Amino acid sequence: MRWALVKVALAVTTMVVVAFAVPLGLVVKELARDRAYGSAERQAATIGPVLAITTDRTQLERAVASAETGPGGRIGVHVPANGGNGGPAEIGVRRAAPADVAAAAKLGRASISPVPGGSSLLQPTAVASGIAVVEVFVPDAALTNGVTTSWAVLAAVGLALVIGSVAVADRLGTRMVRPAERLADAAHDLGRGKLGVRVPEDGPKELRLAAAAFNAMADQVVQLLANERELAADLSHRLRTPLTVLRLNAASLGDTPDADQTRAAVAQLEREVDQIIRTAREQQAHTRQAAAAAGCDAAEVIRERMAFWSALAEDEGRTVRVAGADRPVRLPVARPDLAAALDAMLGNVFRHTPEGTAFAVDVHNAEDAVIVLVSDAGPGIADPDAALRRGWSGGGRGQGPAVTEGGSTGLGLDIVRRLAESTGGDVRLGRSVLGGTEVRVWLALDGRREGHGERRGHRLRRTLGRRRRRATRPGS
Repeated sequence: MRWALVKVALAVTTMVVVAFAVPLGLVVKELARDRAYGSAERQAATIGPVLAITTDRTQLERAVASAETGPGGRIGVHVPANGGNGGPAEIGVRRAAPADVAAAAKLGRASISPVPGGSSLLQPTAVASGIAVVEVFVPDAALTNGVTTSWAVLAAVGLALVIGSVAVADRLGTRMVRPAERLADAAHDLGRGKLGVRVPEDGPKELRLAAAAFNAMADQVVQLLANERELAADLSHRLRTPLTVLRLNAASLGDTPDADQTRAAVAQLEREVDQIIRTAREQQAHTRQAAAAAGCDAAEVIRERMAFWSALAEDEGRTVRVAGADRPVRLPVARPDLAAALDAMLGNVFRHTPEGTAFAVDVHNAEDAVIVLVSDAGPGIADPDAALRRGWSGGGRGQGPAVTEGGSTGLGLDIVRRLAESTGGDVRLGRSVLGGTEVRVWLALDGRREGHGERRGHRLRRTLGRRRRRATRPGS
């Protein structure tokens, strides 16, 4: 695909360059020719007024000398014969053939005569004795002056356009091909049993949709395998009861050879069942690790949990706002863990704010991290540092004991904190734009929080800080 795009761009740009450069080059050549003959006409026009006054050789030679704008010997004057002065007069250098000069005088208009090394412009002028002809020599170099340079510039511009179009097509092809290659590689890895492989959802819209579909399929495969292995372990575990009965019955058979064989078979069968259970549990653990390594789509989890909590919010008359969850946001955490953390934060909003209090969930996707903000318009938290310690219940938003009368254990924010720290992130509490509490969960991607990503994270922090300050100003 990449090479095909390059060839298409190369062909189209080449045709466009040829279609415009060739006519433009011909126009440049014609302009140079017109410029040279126009200069010759101006030189010939300076001799005309002198011929109208006199045909004296001395006066005409002075006029020719003053009219020369370049190297000498380019202008000649052919004066017809005068009955009082004898034969025709020749001033300057003659290059055109006598027949051409006579033809120009007879026609009465300017003409061009080819001569060795160039062309001669023949300009007839009426004098007292007849028709005089002014000849101006135009060398071949004057006819092509600047043409070669102009053509070289046109060729360079055309080549630059072709190279630029090929480079742009190559970059566009790369942008299209790389996501497709990643998708193909991920499909091969999944086929080889790498359950944790996922595809970044970037590139053109169609490839983003394909990547999202692949990730959803991989999540479903992991879930199906986990269910299958759990079922295998459960079924194997159910065999323990009949095996126990068989072992007891075999023990009562006595010491005969048949009884010994029966007891040995029961023992072998019990070992096989134990091995099946251990293998199923190991595979279950491997599947869970693969699911955690693959992560989940935070936007999808947020939409799912908000759909769950929105019913209760509607019953209590709360206004709900969700922002940033309309596009995929991949996180390196297991889906159940993220869902549990969201439920803990949203549960605190419902538990510790009055009915009718508005709340919002915002997702900000940075280069090195994803920030999830849960904000409310409640009374706020009096002691944010204490709220992050395990055992704080949040009774009265910072005023309750470790375990309130309602039975809260205060583990909600601790669950959120441990989830964030497992990625290399953190949790912070502050004042929200709604006037209440804001729980900001920083979930680092791949545990990286340095370099360019760290600088971008700082910029995102400053943006959030400015937003909070604007919200707390009077009249805002």
